[in-house]
Amino acid sequence: MPERLQKLIAASGLMSRRAAESIIAAGRVTVNGHPAKLGDSAEEGDTVLLDGQPVPLREQKRYYMLNKPRGYVCSMHDERGRKSVRELLPVSAGRVYPVGRLDIMSEGLLIMTNDGEFANCVMHPSSGIQKIYRTTVTGVDLEAGIERLREPFFLDGVRVQAVKLTVLKKDGQDAVLDLTIGEGRNREIRRMCETAGLKVKRLTRIAEGPLRLGNLPSGKFRSLSQEEIASLVGEKRT
Repeated sequence: MPERLQKLIAASGLMSRRAAESIIAAGRVTVNGHPAKLGDSAEEGDTVLLDGQPVPLREQKRYYMLNKPRGYVCSMHDERGRKSVRELLPVSAGRVYPVGRLDIMSEGLLIMTNDGEFANCVMHPSSGIQKIYRTTVTGVDLEAGIERLREPFFLDGVRVQAVKLTVLKKDGQDAVLDLTIGEGRNREIRRMCETAGLKVKRLTRIAEGPLRLGNLPSGKFRSLSQEEIASLVGEKRT
C-alpha cells in the first residue's frame, strides 16, 4: 500500500521524518528514476534512491563499532552544543544510538545500534560482559596507587572492584595500565583512580566482551559481523 515518501524513509531508520522532508525538498531523492517531491508516495517494490544510493523501505537492524575520539559526547542532541558521536557516522548508517556511554574525555570502543533488544541485552548486568580500559595514570606515590586499585571500592554505596589489573609500563610517576571491569558505573575508572590518589591522563576502552578495538582508526566505524553480534548476546537472545 503506498505511503508518503517521507514516512517510508523515516521508517527505514535512516533519519527522522523532518530530515526526510528536507532531503526530498532538496531534490536528493528519486522514485523509480524520477525526481521526488513533497507529497509523493511509494511502496514496497519501488526503487527509492537517496543521492543515488538505495533506501530500504523496511527498517534494517544495524550494528556498528565506533572508535570514539575525545571531545565527543554520547548523547544524540547535546543542549550545550558539543560534538556528538552521531556526527561521525554518515546518514546512510541510519538512526543508531550508543550502547552504554563513554564520557567526553574518554575514547575507544563504542557499540552503536538501532536494535533496542540487543542494546538492553548487552547492557544488562546479567550479561556478564567485561570491558577493558587502557589507562594512563600519574601520581606522586604511583606504586601505592596501583596497589590501591587492586582493592575494592565503594561508589554510590555499591562495592566495585577491578576484575583484573595489568601494568603495561612504568616511567617515573606515570604508568600505563589495563583495567578490566564488569558492570560499569558512571565514570567508574576515573573515580577509582582518583580515590587511589592517581590522575587519569588518558582513558581508552579497548575491549567489550569478545570485541576488540584493534587497529580501527580514531573517529572511524565498521559494521559488526553476525558472529560478533551472536558472541555478545550469547544464548540470552532467542
